[in-house]
Amino acid sequence: MSVLVEVCIDSIRSLSLAEHAGADRIELCSALRLGGLTPSDGYMQQAAQKARIPIYAIIRPREGDFVYASEEIEVMLQDIANARQAGCAGVVIGALTPNGQLDLPAIDAMLAQAKGMGVTFHRAFDHCQDPHAALDAILARPAIERILTSGQAANALQGKEALKQWVDATRHTSLTIMSGAGVTPDNAQALLAYTGVREIHLSARTEQVSVMQSNSHASMGDGDDARYPITDPASVRLVKAIANRF
Repeated sequence: MSVLVEVCIDSIRSLSLAEHAGADRIELCSALRLGGLTPSDGYMQQAAQKARIPIYAIIRPREGDFVYASEEIEVMLQDIANARQAGCAGVVIGALTPNGQLDLPAIDAMLAQAKGMGVTFHRAFDHCQDPHAALDAILARPAIERILTSGQAANALQGKEALKQWVDATRHTSLTIMSGAGVTPDNAQALLAYTGVREIHLSARTEQVSVMQSNSHASMGDGDDARYPITDPASVRLVKAIANRF
């Protein structure tokens, strides 16, 4: 079986572009420029209805760190319930303590809420102070199918040594190491060949220039309203073709 390709998206338009280009699974997000935030209920419902491949919704209520107050955990638990109701195949979760360890009570609460759904542990893992202890704790929770990680580096290629080590450490377990961060058609071959990962994650983003005529003196937040991110199907096809060789 070839390496699985997961594409993260933040718009319903990107869904069809990624799927038709060969994506095997979708990480459904809003606001990828902020690292990906929880998608809206309507977005989750439409994606789950339209897609022929699994949809995993990220559960991240805000930008910034992964240390969540009790009120935020309650929001995340409700978001997991909403993802289930929408028909998503799985969720993408993570939470840390102020000292950079896994927030196990929060994680266990989310796993209980997501019972029966697929679960990915997201790149909060890359912020753990002790990744080996974190890996052991995740291995003790078989409901977690995979870890999305860059090997605790700025991008997955720079983290290839750690990725290879964790792939070897989990080879005879049910846990999958999925490499992500900065994956492109230019480095996917080297990354897969060196690390041995069986799943790869990318955004494959390009920019869509807006057709909207507007007052250029006004803008929404800090962003550029004249353009917005969208999936580049050519990049997905190229990475999928590389993945098919492994």
